[in-house]
Amino acid sequence: MLAEIYRQGIDISQYWISEKLEGVRARWDGTHLISRGGNIFAAPDWFIKEFPPIPLDGELWMGRGRYEEVSSIVRRQQPHDGWRNVRLMVFDLPAHGGTFDQRLFAMNSFRMEKGSPYLGFIEQQRVGKEADLLKWLQTVIEQGGEGLILHRDNALYASGRSQDLLKFKPFTDAEATVIGYKPGKGKF
Repeated sequence: MLAEIYRQGIDISQYWISEKLEGVRARWDGTHLISRGGNIFAAPDWFIKEFPPIPLDGELWMGRGRYEEVSSIVRRQQPHDGWRNVRLMVFDLPAHGGTFDQRLFAMNSFRMEKGSPYLGFIEQQRVGKEADLLKWLQTVIEQGGEGLILHRDNALYASGRSQDLLKFKPFTDAEATVIGYKPGKGKF
């Protein structure tokens, strides 16, 4: 799932909320870690050894403000020890089939089991009113975070952009597709 942009005025009582982690998006298919673009990450065997045999959707993460570092580690073509500082932070179960409430219950069950030290689950919370949401966003930003994610409680998992998944950041970013370029002259 890909997030749409949060707009004020929605009924936030219908959403679970978590911090938006600034990491490298990854899917675990039960056997391999796969990038958003469909490439298999060269994760060491010891890193994925205790991952469950079910699909997971998450973010390869090392902590706030460490995007460049985690990106450098996971993009290498050979397994290496740099992965010891990385965790797959799970935020969804794509093959579960239930609503997000049901998937969240299943994720919390996994959290209780003894598992891999390289696997974590992103904490989800509810807020009562928009003022609480704004306060939480401000706290996350002050602590070096990127923003928040709102996930509709009754949403089924679906590929692509969805109003059931919203990102809330103090600024918006955009995505683009390069459709061409012109060679430069000299060093450009």
